[in-house]
Amino acid sequence: MTGNVSGQVEISEVVIIFTGIVEELGKVREVRKGSQSCQLDIAASKVLTDVKLGDSIAVNGVCLTVVAFETDRFTADVMWETLRKTNLEKLRSGDTVNLERALRLGDRMGGHLVLGHVDGVGRIIEQRRVDIALVTRIGCSPELLQYVLPKGSVAVDGISLTVVETFADSFTVSLIPHTAKLTTLGWKKPGDMVNLETDIIGKYVEHLMKGKGSASNKEGMDLAFLHEHGFIG
Repeated sequence: MTGNVSGQVEISEVVIIFTGIVEELGKVREVRKGSQSCQLDIAASKVLTDVKLGDSIAVNGVCLTVVAFETDRFTADVMWETLRKTNLEKLRSGDTVNLERALRLGDRMGGHLVLGHVDGVGRIIEQRRVDIALVTRIGCSPELLQYVLPKGSVAVDGISLTVVETFADSFTVSLIPHTAKLTTLGWKKPGDMVNLETDIIGKYVEHLMKGKGSASNKEGMDLAFLHEHGFIG
């Protein structure tokens, strides 16, 4: 989409934002598979109260476009690249999924900035109870771990969570009973795959520090530059 704001700024793309606060659990009614794609038919209610064709709904943290809907279900197409990088390829009829509508301007930011562009999948290694919390350890690739920081944010199957600890091959998150009850993570088990989206802010900082942010910044940035210009304390 291209537009003009006050005759000055060209908008070439609309950015869809989620917050990682799951609104409801949906149920996969049908998976129609193509040669390199699939179509998901998902039963839902809350996320459909104001839905329109072309709206975005995050399914297990993956931003999908509504191509058809009724009062109690919607349909979305999933392309090969998405299937390759996410756990949507494993979905079967009867499976439960996390659902969230795109953020509207003026809504509260309950979680963190989530784009619905999954970076890759992780695998649950361990789950243990610590008082009321369900501490979950998730293994993933070094390429993803470089963006996962203790006390930072990560989206796991579309759920905004705070990282507790990081390790050489994994990280841990802690679920309060409310989150465990209202999302799929509450009953997943070791061995299950989860979609991971790391914090977008970290990716942009890395992008800028490598000097890719502008044509004039050929020398890149360093921590001293970020400190001098107030980006970090």
